[in-house]
This record gives sequence, structure tokens and C-alpha cells, in this order.
Amino acid sequence: MYCLRGEPKLSKSEEALRHARRQNVIQMNVKLLGMEGDPDLQFLLQGGDLLKVLSPSWKKTRYFRLMEDCKTMWRESKKTFRDSKTFSLDEISSVRMGRHSEGLRKNTEDQVEGRCFSIMFKGRRRNLDLIASSEEEAKRWVSSLEKVVSSRKDLNRQQKTEHWIFSCLRKADKNKDGKISQSELKDFLRLINVEVDDDYAEMLFQKCDKSKSGFLAGEEIEHFYELLTHREEMDVIYGEYAKTTGFMSPQNLVDFLMKEQREKAMLADAHGIIQKHEPDENAKEKNLLSKDGFLRYMHHPDALVLNPDHREVHQDMSRPLNDYFISSSHNTYLMEDQLRGPSSTEAYVRALLKGCRCVELDVWDGSDNEPEIYHGYTLTSKILFKDAIKAIKEYAFKTSDYPVILSLENHCSVEQQKVMAHHMSSILGGALITSPLGDGMPTDFPSPEELKGKFLIKGKRLNKLEASFAPEAAAADDMDVTEDESNNEDEDEEEEEKRKVRKKLKLAKELSDMVVYCKSVHFYGFEDAKRNLSFYEMSSFKEHKAVTLAEESANSYIRHNVDKLSRIYPAGSRTDSSNYNPVPLWNAGCQIVALNFQTACTDMDVNQGRFLVNGKSGYILKPAFMRDVATEFDPITLTRGDWLKHKTLHVMVVSAQQLPKVNKKKSSIVDPFVKVQVYGVPADVAEKETSVVENNGFNPAWNENFQFDVNVPELALVRFAVEDHDSTSDNEFVGQYSLPLDSLKMGYRHVPLLNKNGDVLPSAGLFVHIMVVDAE
Repeated sequence: MYCLRGEPKLSKSEEALRHARRQNVIQMNVKLLGMEGDPDLQFLLQGGDLLKVLSPSWKKTRYFRLMEDCKTMWRESKKTFRDSKTFSLDEISSVRMGRHSEGLRKNTEDQVEGRCFSIMFKGRRRNLDLIASSEEEAKRWVSSLEKVVSSRKDLNRQQKTEHWIFSCLRKADKNKDGKISQSELKDFLRLINVEVDDDYAEMLFQKCDKSKSGFLAGEEIEHFYELLTHREEMDVIYGEYAKTTGFMSPQNLVDFLMKEQREKAMLADAHGIIQKHEPDENAKEKNLLSKDGFLRYMHHPDALVLNPDHREVHQDMSRPLNDYFISSSHNTYLMEDQLRGPSSTEAYVRALLKGCRCVELDVWDGSDNEPEIYHGYTLTSKILFKDAIKAIKEYAFKTSDYPVILSLENHCSVEQQKVMAHHMSSILGGALITSPLGDGMPTDFPSPEELKGKFLIKGKRLNKLEASFAPEAAAADDMDVTEDESNNEDEDEEEEEKRKVRKKLKLAKELSDMVVYCKSVHFYGFEDAKRNLSFYEMSSFKEHKAVTLAEESANSYIRHNVDKLSRIYPAGSRTDSSNYNPVPLWNAGCQIVALNFQTACTDMDVNQGRFLVNGKSGYILKPAFMRDVATEFDPITLTRGDWLKHKTLHVMVVSAQQLPKVNKKKSSIVDPFVKVQVYGVPADVAEKETSVVENNGFNPAWNENFQFDVNVPELALVRFAVEDHDSTSDNEFVGQYSLPLDSLKMGYRHVPLLNKNGDVLPSAGLFVHIMVVDAE
């Protein structure tokens, strides 16, 4: 008798009925994905056995298959039915063929290379390392997973909402009879994050139960779905412009785009939108836009709150490197805290895939003459330096083509420094910059455009770069170098004593010569730097020192950063790998403001928002008034200048859709409210919040207006945050979205929401109205 693994045996009639229902559900979801008859999807739905790898001795068979929703992977032990788990395809970051994960390299032998693959997850979830029975089967799993994950990404938000709601309906259908009872309806409403009283639930049920059978089925469920997803605010907007017998004509649509959305639009643009988004073929033939078509268009990426032009590289990338803010990571090798947390090459992969362009490597002498990376004098685990370089090489340019800076904190002996230099040279090859571009001694940084696909080394150097062009260069043992960030900054007494007794390290010439454009030097003040430092000589600043300089000598700091690079890093006291606010340092022109990418927090949200634009290239051009050596700009005092472009930001928070539960208890419902925050110069920092909507995370509405005065819009960022109100404890984070003020689109806009790890919540979002005008 046929039955799915983990399910009790059924009678033949029950089995046939269950099988028929499963096939109906599959067909509906396959159609939604547009993958009818696709052999790769059918392969995943059938599933198969794979070997799961956790250690050299722990390799166990697990059965995997794609569930009926075409969204969830089911994993089960072959020997027991108790060990069954699921994960969503939306959680997958990438699927990697071969022994490329740290786990597979450590726990398997070379001969199984072709049979191995890894499923990489978003956030902190551990990779899933697997071995197939053959190389062909491994390739099939990888290609099939990649295809279905890609198809899900291509779904528009309305399709994802539809998919999600019908998945919840199936969960609520406890007896799997394809019908929804009144009690199951209440369970369903809790699943989708809305609490209603019994009278309202009964009214809703009776309205849909046309057959008076006491159950909802077929078209009744579809009618219930339509009532549930009806959005009154969209009706009002659409009705205002749908002047042609209840439809929008091309001219109606042009009027909407110009008057409400403040976009330049012509009839040709309207025709294109109708042909692309109108689902009704009859309406499309008549060149009309229905309400469904209008809603589909409003959910399209080009119509969201982020200016679609800014999703691509749109800034001048031919300026010198120091003219850009650069997405930067601190202690990049750590997955968690910096006392006991694991070090992993995966941490580099995740940071690079998020667009990070400056990664840190703390390198110490290891066994077998192989340098290791870990957080010194702590219990963090260790990884091989060469493995980190291999991972960096493989993933450096997946998200961005622009240069990656390898920030070395070198604690190694001369012998192992030579090994470091060998690994970087052999692994990175011609992509590693080991001499200045062009002929002769440079006088300025090359541009990100000139450095595309290249790696730069930041570290100590034995001599000035100019010496490389002299007849005789310094010998390898000419200089002792203490390679430790803490001696650059304001140390406390304990750190000072440690530094005094710490053995000084000598620098290998092979490693020294690899440092070209980012030579690490001590900072002795702005005047000293102006007189004595070359453009390529840069200092690292602990956050407290940097913030003090930004507060007390802001203009001097900005002028310093006009032709020098500055790197800021978190204080050593942040043993939990917490972060600081990067905004005051950007306001001071600091380019490399390094944060702990492994730590989810508001500061990382703002950092992600800063680098969300310009194609997620990891490079953002600083405003012109921060690139002028004679600038008078001071973010603290805000003296008059061309940086003062007073704007008024008007935000109406209209509604939200499909907010996720943050408390997984069945009875828990979100009580959402929205914060609108502005970050920038101190005079522009502000926060306002809506009232709380109780017991409704599905479709809460506010219609509340806020106004913000912005003095320096080129440095301002806007953050939309949704929280779950709790009167007895701290509010819980639901989702957020941050972006530069200059990247806001005006008018009625949907705002996608990101979870705490910075990944998109598939169906959730805000609906707002934005207007930015010159202040009077």
C-alpha cells in the first residue's frame, strides 16, 4: 500500500482520496510557479535519500522531498518517523555544488567531491551539508533546488500573498477534507495573525457559506479569500482615477502617475504598464487597467518606495577611492560573540554576499606552519588563513564587482607572514594589487571602476611606497612593527600595560610589499597627518576616539578624510559583538566604518540602508561638500553652505499587510505600531510613531501623518520599523526597511519589510504616502 513516509497507513479509499487532494494542491502551486510539467520540480516532489554530514563520524541517511505547497522541504530520518523537520525554500541563500562549505572540507574526503553539495541558509542558521549517491544525482538536486528557489523569487508580492494564505488555509483544514468549518476558520485567522470576536467570525462565515452546508469549499473559499484580502484604501485610490466605466484608461493612469506619484509619464508608459500587469485579457485588449492590474503594478519593484534607478549602479564610480563610503565589516570571521563564538569561513561568505567590501582577518601563528584566524586571547574557534582567502576569492564579486579590501591584523612571526603572502599571491593571483596602477609614483587613489575585480591589502609596510621607486628598498629586518589595532587609539591603563609587555613583531618583506594603497599608520593628530602622511597612509580609530573627534573637531576630520582613508572599529569592550551607530562617523567623512555584520541590530539596519542603493555595490559616493579640501561643513554647528537644502518630509502611514507572528504561541496575535525614524546630522535626527492596532497583524490600518524637517538631505536616511506592542515588557521587533532620503519615491508606495537578519519578509509590507518638498 502506498503511503508517504511518516504517515500512518490508510485504507485504499482513504489513500486514493488523500492522493487526489495532494495532487490538486500540487497542481495549484505548480501553476502559480509557472512550472507545469517541469521535470526538476517533479524530481523534488518525489524526493530521495541523501547523506547528512555533521562530523567525520556522523553521516546519516535522511529522506528529503518538496511538500505539496512547493515551498517547504521535508526532511526525515530513514530509521525513525520521529525525526522529521522542515525548512522553507525562502530561507535558502544559495546551493553550492562540491566540498565548498567549511563542514564538508573538514568532514569528508577528496574522493566524494563530486557527490557533495551544501544548502546555505539566510541568517545564522547552520548550513546543510549533504552527499548524494552519485555525482549526477548531486547535480540534479542542486539544479532543481536552484530553479525552484529562483521561481519563487520571481513571484510578485500578490502571488506570494495568495500562496501564503492558501498554505494557511490548508494548515487550518485539520481533517484534510478540503473544507473549512467555522471553528477551523477561527484557527485560520489566528494563523494569519488576526484575532476576531465570535460574532464577526460567524458573520464572515455566513456571508461566504452560500450553500448553507456549514462548511466553506471551492468557490466559497475563494470568495472568503477575496473578502479577506480586500483593501479599502486601494479601492479609494483606484476609484479616484478609474473614470472609464470602472476601469483606468491610459490617460487615467498617466494622471495618477503625474499627480499622485510625481513621476514623468506619457501615454506610452501607461500602455506598457497595462500590457505588463493587467491579468484580464479582455481588459488588456481594450487597453484598460482593472483594479487587480492596478494592485499588481503597485506591488512591482519599479513602483515601490525605493527609486528603481538606485537599484543599479547610478553614481560616478570614477572618483578616487577615498571619495566613497565603503561597506565594512569588523571581526568578519566570527559568527557570534568575540569571546567564545565560532570562527568560520561562512562568516566571510555571508558578509561578502551582503555587499561588504572591507573584511578583517586577525591572523596568528598556527600549527604545521599554517597561519590561523581567530580572536586572540579568547576562546573563539580557529580557521586556517588559506581557507578564509579561498572563500573570499570565491565570493568576493558575487554581489558587487568593485574592489575588496583585506584588512590584516597581523600577529604572526616572519616565517608565517611569508606563508600568508604566499597564500594570498597563489590564491588571489592577478586579482591582487601588488604595485601601483599606471607608471610612476601615484599621487591619488585609483577609482573603484579602475579597481573592479581587485583585492587591496590593508596592513603595515616597512617603508614609504615612494621607496619602491628608489634604487634600494629596505631589507626585511629593517624595522620592528607592533601589529595591533589598540595601540592606535586611546587605550586604558590595562591595555597600555599589555601593549608594553607584548613582544614586538618583525614584518616580512614579502607581506610588506603587498601593501600598496592602504598602509596602516599611527594617528598623531590632524596637523601631523597633513604634514607628514602620504595619501595612501591610513589610520584606524576605535569608536570612542572617532566619535570624540567627530563631535569636537568635525570639520578637521572631514578635511582629513578628503584625501586620506579612515577606518573605524568597535571598542574591545563589546565582547558580545554589539555595534555602534555608524551615522556620526559617516557625517565626519569616515569611509571605512566597520560593524559586526554577524549581529542583528538597528545599527546594522541603518548600515544596510546606506548601502542598499547604487546597485548594492558597497561603495556610496560622498556628497560634494565632503570631497572639498577647503570645505567648511560641520555637521554639529551646521554653518551656512551649499549642504543646507532644507526639505520637509511628509509621511502618511496608511496600512500594513501580512505581518509575521513574532510570538509563535498559537493564541498570540501582533499588536503592531510603526516607527518612522530619520538619521543624519544631529539637527535632523527624529522619530515619530503611530498608535497601536490591537490584535491585527494581517491588515492593520493607521492613516496617520507625520512631518520631519531635514536640513542636510544628502546625509539623511529614513527607517520604517514595525514593532509588536507589549505593555509589560520590551516591544518586539517585527520588521524594518531603511534607505537614503534621496532614494525615496513620492506618492503612494508599498514598503517591503526585512527581518532582523536583513532578509525580505516574503508577504509583509507597509503602505505609505511620501512627499518631500522644499521647506518654506
